[in-house]
Amino acid sequence: MTLQAAAAQINHARSEKTLRPSIAGFFDEGTFTVSYVVHDPDTLEAAIIDSVLDYEAAAGRTSCASADRIIEYVNSNSLKVTWLIETHVHADHISAAPYLQEKLGGKLAIGAEIVRVQEVFGKLFNAGTDFERDGSQFDQLFSGGDTFCIGKIEGIALHVPGHTPADMAFIIGDAAFVGDTIFMPDFGTARADFPGGDARQLFQSIRRLLSLPDETRLFLCHDYKAPGRDEFAWETTVGQQRRENVHVKDGVSEDEFVAMRTIRDATLAMPNLIIPSVQVNMRGGRLPEPEDNGVSYIKIPVNAV
Repeated sequence: MTLQAAAAQINHARSEKTLRPSIAGFFDEGTFTVSYVVHDPDTLEAAIIDSVLDYEAAAGRTSCASADRIIEYVNSNSLKVTWLIETHVHADHISAAPYLQEKLGGKLAIGAEIVRVQEVFGKLFNAGTDFERDGSQFDQLFSGGDTFCIGKIEGIALHVPGHTPADMAFIIGDAAFVGDTIFMPDFGTARADFPGGDARQLFQSIRRLLSLPDETRLFLCHDYKAPGRDEFAWETTVGQQRRENVHVKDGVSEDEFVAMRTIRDATLAMPNLIIPSVQVNMRGGRLPEPEDNGVSYIKIPVNAV
């Protein structure tokens, strides 16, 4: 029923110009991440999706240049931020959502399965009893099928597990923000070997997304420039993915995908920023509580990842 509603919304949005959101992408080459500002052109209400806080790993130092670009865009277009949305707990960059919320307002939202991620990684990082594992660090926990609004434009949350158990995609007007499920057609799909990940679930989630109308605009969370491509890219369509995706185009079976993904994932190194990113992002983008000297610390579990 959720996909039927999303498909109907996309078809309606294509015929009604007022239901097509305006979308600006902000690419952070250091983490290959795309953040989005999505707004209703009529009301100027906006959502920020998958923001990035700059982090210098060698020095353990954060900065806000990437987030400030978003703030400048929001202010220069007189937008009102009502949502700060995370598609999942990212393992490759730290979220800037708390900083943006302080500057711009809005409700911080993520998928309801965040509690599973908090449980797993709370144990891994020995976060202690003070770390709540109930998603209370976020203002809104979305389940699959939940709806929300950006001005006059309806959004629909879809649960798309596989990369992690908590991944969400968000249909907003005629556009879908698919997080770390699928990449540009020449690069393929996300890995599925993190704790709670599942290649079979990932295939099923992607095929559900690819059952949306062919004209659906897909906005991706990452791009790594496949061999032979000189420019970064992060917008595609359902139809293009079904025809061309090197991992999951029409005709690729679930078993073929699982075999490919399992072999490929075994060759991949952990993301450079997985240790700080997960510890911060499972807290809604907030650093661990300062210790008695007033400094926050990131733990490194030795021989545990």
